[in-house]
Formats: sequence, C-alpha cells, structure tokens
Amino acid sequence: MAEEKELKVAPEAKEEKAPAEAPKEARGPKGDRKDRRNKGERRDRRPEKVDDGFEDRVVYINRVSKTVKGGRRMKFTALVAVGDHKGRYGFALAKAAEVPDAIKKATEAAKKHTYTIKLVKGGTLSHEVVGKYGACSVYLKPAPAGTGVIAGGPVRAILELAGVQNVCSKVYGSRAAINILRATHQGLQNLKNYKDVKALRSTPSEE
Repeated sequence: MAEEKELKVAPEAKEEKAPAEAPKEARGPKGDRKDRRNKGERRDRRPEKVDDGFEDRVVYINRVSKTVKGGRRMKFTALVAVGDHKGRYGFALAKAAEVPDAIKKATEAAKKHTYTIKLVKGGTLSHEVVGKYGACSVYLKPAPAGTGVIAGGPVRAILELAGVQNVCSKVYGSRAAINILRATHQGLQNLKNYKDVKALRSTPSEE
C-alpha cells in the first residue's frame, strides 16, 4: 500500500510543478521572439552605407613590424585612393592590426581629404605637366579621345577615379606607391585652365 501511495503522490508532485514551469516555458519563446524582433530592429537602425558617389580602390597593402621589448608587433598598412569620376579624388595611408581595419581607416581618411581638378573636353588634361615628390617624378600628357588611360599602378588608379579618360603618363625615379601618388597629385594640382592663364597674362591696360 505504501508503494501505491508513493506512486500516487509522485504524479501529483509532478502536476504541481508543471504549472509553475509552464509559464516560464511559455514566456521563453515569446521573449526570444521579442529579442529577435529587437535584434532585427537594431539591425535596421544601423547606419546604412550612404552612396556618396565615391569609389574606393586599394592601391597597395604592406605588412610592417615594430620591434619592442617583448618582441615584434606586426601591423598592416593600406594605401587607398577614392574618387567620384567627376574631377574629385583623394588618397590616404593608414595602419591597423588587421587588413580590413587598415583599408577602412584609409578609405575614411581619403574621403575626408579630397581634391578637385578641372577636366577639358574629351575627358583629358588641359596641358602637359610634371609632378614631383621626393625622388619621384610623374609626367602627364593629354591625349585625344579613344586613347584611354596609358598609365600603370598608382597613377592609373588616381587618374581613373578622378575621371580622366584619355591621358599618357610616365614615372621616373622612385617606384614607391605612396610617392607616385603624391607626385601625381602634385602634378594634377598644378594644372591650369584657360581662365587661369588668361588672368595671369592680363595687363592693367586690358582691365
């Protein structure tokens, strides 16, 4: 009889516990759904990539190390060029522990510091120019329509992103990517259009 009583009591105990656990189980999935909804909302709230018209291009990635007391610290440097193909361009060099982080930092820095050039008819330069930086020199020459961008490496990247469609170029001296970009930038900034030259050549009598 004692065993029968125990058998009867055991199910009752389980039945008593069941209602207490049921609400928790019922709340669990609802809570999960709520969390999922919140997570979905958070994902929606994240700032989406704004299309600012700039295209970025990775020019060069290098692994660098710094020797410290505990050993060597390895990092990556990324050289990125950006442009809107309408006369605006920029470039920057950034360093980080991982390649994606370095590229992201360089892209953001390049977009913050942009420069503008004025293109002439045919998507080319107004005149020949030589850009210099350190031991690097970049020669840029206008070309007729249909020529394309005759340039290599960093020069091609910055010219295409700036919107230049027809040009010839040649690099002299240092072949470091960052020096080539800086020399190209120096040459592009020295370009003058018709109005600038006319203002320089004007005399007081003509005014």
